[in-house]
Amino acid sequence: MKITVSKIPDGGMNLRAEKDGKWFQGMIRNGSPCDFSLERIEVACSVQRMKENVFIEGTLSTMVEAPCCRCLEPTKIPVGASFKYTFCPPPADSREEWELKAEDLDFAYYEEDTIDLDNLIFEQVVLQVPIKPLCRESCKGLCPHCGINLNTASCNCRTETFDERLAVLRGFQVKPEKH
Repeated sequence: MKITVSKIPDGGMNLRAEKDGKWFQGMIRNGSPCDFSLERIEVACSVQRMKENVFIEGTLSTMVEAPCCRCLEPTKIPVGASFKYTFCPPPADSREEWELKAEDLDFAYYEEDTIDLDNLIFEQVVLQVPIKPLCRESCKGLCPHCGINLNTASCNCRTETFDERLAVLRGFQVKPEKH
């Protein structure tokens, strides 16, 4: 989704777009496999221009399918985000380096009178996907011994776990100090 800055009307404009999972996979560099998939991304944003600066405020929503980090069962997680960005033309001398601050994260440059929102949408989706997706908060996960899904069945494995590398400390006792 591209915006031509010079064609933004004085009163601004509203945009709506839908992207699919194939588009998202195509945005991943080097075609690396992804731990999750998504069906459809819905984006709505308002675009305002003030001289050369462009302000974009919007929301996105999608449904992410990923394996639960505890039981490995596929789970669908609704993901939504709101975002605000300010786009400006690049400075005349853009070769100098500077340190980013927190307020710079919502700031970007556009070139040749065009703003490409695809990278912004991709970034927002990636930022909202949970690092450790759960099918539910009460997920019991897998048995560490036999691997059975403890949400659907139980096992007779011993629950006491002991690291055999620490066996030498099993009989260790500290004697109280006399005063």
